[in-house]
Amino acid sequence: MAGKTAVRRLRRDATDAERALWRDLRNRTVAGAKIRRQQPIGPYIVDFVCLEARLVIEIDGGQHAIHVNADSKRTAFIEAEGYRVLRFWNNDVLTNPRGVYETIERALKSPLP
Repeated sequence: MAGKTAVRRLRRDATDAERALWRDLRNRTVAGAKIRRQQPIGPYIVDFVCLEARLVIEIDGGQHAIHVNADSKRTAFIEAEGYRVLRFWNNDVLTNPRGVYETIERALKSPLP
């Protein structure tokens, strides 16, 4: 039950960039893909994931600039689980939402390696 509580807390505490991107991603609006938010993958909770396309979308704030090693370890684990990982800065999501959306759309439409 503790895991479900943690997920609920994370959803409630989403950043402005995560909330903005979620408005664009939900309800199969991108390439008809079902995208989930705040989904656990191993010991990590990813911001967004499309299970069918094996695509993880992470939104990074300024704190990620100083946690490069932790992010690299996280990305390596997720990729080892068979996912591709797209990362965007909060600023990109807020100032260039169309570009972020189009990048995600291309990734969803491209075949898995």
